[in-house]
Parts: sequence; structure tokens; C-alpha cells
Amino acid sequence: MTDLQTAPSSQTTFGDLAKDLWSYLTGRDAAINYEFIDMSVEVPKETGPDSERATWKLNGTLRITTLENADKPKS
Repeated sequence: MTDLQTAPSSQTTFGDLAKDLWSYLTGRDAAINYEFIDMSVEVPKETGPDSERATWKLNGTLRITTLENADKPKS
């Protein structure tokens, strides 16, 4: 994918969208910043509608960046 505007409109999962976005941003020195203010996320510990949940609390900035050739040593 070379342009976000040409992204397929049939994205079915958040994972698909995240993968395409990561591919688009890699090599562009780009970053995504999310700012959360007192956000709570309930994460199921197991599958099923009645599973016990862990609560994650987010308050601050989450920065996601891509780094091309991260495995290679810098010269």
C-alpha cells in the first residue's frame, strides 16, 4: 500500500488496520501519539462472555513509532 487513501475499504479487524498502518508508516519517520485521560480498558483473562476481566488504566501519552531495519547495527 502506498497511500492511505487507497487502503481497502473492507478492513474487517483492528489487527488488519494496524498492520496496514504500520506498513504505511515504516520508513517515513512517522509517529502516532494517543493521549488518554483516565481511560479504563477491561481485558478478558479468558475467552467467553462471562470471563473474569483485568482492568488496565491509562493516563498519559502512548507513542507508537516505526523503525526500519531495527535489527541492523548503526554504522
